[in-house]
Amino acid sequence: MRRVIVVQARTTSSRLPRKVLADVAGRPMLAQQLRRLAACRLADEIVVATTVNVTDDPVAAVAREEGARWFRGSETDVLERYVGAAREARADVVVRITADCPLIDPEVSDRVIATLSGEPGRWDYVSNVVPTRTFPRGLDTEALFADTLERVHRMAHSQAAREHVTPFIYQERPDLFSIGSVTDREDNSDLRWTVDTSIDLELVRRLYAALGIGERTVSYREVLAYARAHPELSALNALIPSRGA
Repeated sequence: MRRVIVVQARTTSSRLPRKVLADVAGRPMLAQQLRRLAACRLADEIVVATTVNVTDDPVAAVAREEGARWFRGSETDVLERYVGAAREARADVVVRITADCPLIDPEVSDRVIATLSGEPGRWDYVSNVVPTRTFPRGLDTEALFADTLERVHRMAHSQAAREHVTPFIYQERPDLFSIGSVTDREDNSDLRWTVDTSIDLELVRRLYAALGIGERTVSYREVLAYARAHPELSALNALIPSRGA
């Protein structure tokens, strides 16, 4: 069973353009995220799925420099981009992660992958996002079988489903899919570690600097302990509205 992480990344974010290339501890944010994902034990390959736009040439360059495969497709039809990336990588399991999560945790992502692939036939889709989020926003991991992704590609037509890849499964037609969930032992969903704004980026930079995250793989538990011990950091972006699940 070939398990492939597909990271969607582009420079044309409406809230914080070029955020994936922003400096975090001396490297592009995307590079830092790819280095953390490289520690996933259950992933066979990482693919950066970016667009065909010239403005995303630097995104492909970061993928190449970090030893990841890259795939280029539609900017607006992200579902189609995922399908193309999965086909090219010959994936049996597709793991969806967005490129605005520089604190993504390999052990947490491995839990999602293991839950899906450990019992073939039980689940079509597993995430740590729906129906209940217990991890901080920014550790989001979704896993689905390649044939599930192909089914969604054939059936999904709404703009939301084409742009956000998986809402067809858990919002539009959950009756068609077996949906599994990975939760933590306590609820830390109040924490926001994703990067949508300059304030989010400042928080991530402070955490990287304080814990030396750019030089070593710091676990989720260590980041969590530091964040809880320094509530003034989480207060920086606590009022920023979140989008999506």
